Amino acid sequence: MTIAQTAPGKGVVDDGDLAAIRDLSVSFVTDAGPIKAVDKVNLTIPRRSIVGIVGESGSGKSVTARSILKLLPETATTSGAIYLKSRDRSSEMDVLSLSGEDLRRMRGEEAAMVFQEPNSVLNPVYTIGWQIAEGLRAHGITDKNEQRAKSIDILKKVGIPDAETRIDYYPHQFSGGQKQRIVIAMALVLNAGLILADEPTTALDVTVQAEILDLLRMARDEFDASVLIITHNMGVIADVADNVIVMYRGHVVEQGDVEQIFYTPQHDYTKRLLAAVPRIGQKLVVRGDDGQIVERSQDWRTQPVAVKAKGLEITYPGHLMQPDFKAVKGIDFEIHRSEVLGLVGESGSGKSTTGRAIAGLQRISGGSLNVLGMEMNGFKEREFKPKRADIGFVFQDPGSSFNPLMTIAQNVAEPLLVHRKYDSLAAARKYVEELLEMVQLPKAYMDRFPHELSGGQRQRASLARALALKPSLLIADEPTSALDVSVQAKVLELFKRLQVEIGFACLFITHDLAVVDMLADRIMVMHQGEIVEHGDADQILGSPKNPYTKKLLASLPIPDPREQRKHRAHLHELLAAE
Repeated sequence: MTIAQTAPGKGVVDDGDLAAIRDLSVSFVTDAGPIKAVDKVNLTIPRRSIVGIVGESGSGKSVTARSILKLLPETATTSGAIYLKSRDRSSEMDVLSLSGEDLRRMRGEEAAMVFQEPNSVLNPVYTIGWQIAEGLRAHGITDKNEQRAKSIDILKKVGIPDAETRIDYYPHQFSGGQKQRIVIAMALVLNAGLILADEPTTALDVTVQAEILDLLRMARDEFDASVLIITHNMGVIADVADNVIVMYRGHVVEQGDVEQIFYTPQHDYTKRLLAAVPRIGQKLVVRGDDGQIVERSQDWRTQPVAVKAKGLEITYPGHLMQPDFKAVKGIDFEIHRSEVLGLVGESGSGKSTTGRAIAGLQRISGGSLNVLGMEMNGFKEREFKPKRADIGFVFQDPGSSFNPLMTIAQNVAEPLLVHRKYDSLAAARKYVEELLEMVQLPKAYMDRFPHELSGGQRQRASLARALALKPSLLIADEPTSALDVSVQAKVLELFKRLQVEIGFACLFITHDLAVVDMLADRIMVMHQGEIVEHGDADQILGSPKNPYTKKLLASLPIPDPREQRKHRAHLHELLAAE
């Protein structure tokens, strides 16, 4: 193995550190020429600590982390050095010089990766027990009884209930949070000294996110591992990180302990990043070109009702002898014109199902749902089709809702052509230009394809398409969940400005309470298909009555390390009282 056999403390890596990156540069070969993703990065990872890397998409966070395991594609050219000390401190290796058997042994035994999307890691045709044991087999543990015992033990440690039975379950039989726990178990099973976690909580509800962050703390405190966590969520960093590294355009612009970064940031980019973080109680104030605050001219309470639900029920029929599943259980609510109603809750609570029913994309099974004057219980598509022009829908992932074979102009113009507002794309082109200008997207982007735009740019284009027909009602389903905080701040400001200008009624679906607080007039909290709390935003978030709402609020990490420590203690008290 290409390991410099050295006495402890005599190598490149200091005795108190586990890893050191020196002048790391990574370039990728593309058709347009080489692109430098990481430029002369220097950082250290102390032993038994959690180090957070933050920055926008494209800043080089994931490339830096993947370099530690040599997981970059063949198009990557790497220079510099990455030194990793063995867990027992007896040896030190230059990772970039490792290959073959040496590299395979290092992965898993010395460093392991927790990927962002567990579904891309877990093989759907094998049980999770087989998949955890696969790592053990690869590292020489061949006894099946020992493999099973170690797999059950690690599943118990990461909080999978009834591990002795569920070890034989397949990935689809677990929730998203449990799948993330299983991926963390796979990283911990060989007792690696360094755990690399790439956006491990991005798509998770705040309650599940809090559990995963507790698990990463356990990796540090009970397994004595170091954790390198990559995230764009500053609340997560405040909650778990001991040290923070801020990256921007391939460079490390600032690094220090968590309190220094949050309370006395030095670099302008770090200051901008922290200023963009949404916080509960921080209402969004948008100013026009003249410096005046942009606000509605009329009180939404005086406006007519756009959507009214009474005893609304939505049931998914069972298949293959399975019972029916009632996703929405007799809920009541109203949305006024020019009002923003926030709908929050965990995955599976019925939020998106409710939004899809309002848009006529999901049939209702009971009660009444009146949308823009039309009853949706038993509606006929030919009667509802004219109403569709009055309803806009902003999807969670614009990348999958856009046709990848069509340009941005064609995608945005599609509803205009479907509803025969224009005869052709050429006729609609000037209006599409105006729409893109309205969402602050240069008209030069019109002839690009969706994959050529960043996540924030695609979300702006998605908003332009949703507003193309000047709808009376807009349904926004998690429109900012996958965006960087700086991009999210711009999209939310744009959303607020357009909502005031156009005056559409809006159902804003999200699991981020800080985001909904910035926009919503009223908030509904949904849990297991029922509305458990409903009222003005200030009342719901300021003095919640329902235990579930209190738990949701306590689970949301605050981007302030000192406050978050108290906040986390409060969450653990609530959980202990359940």
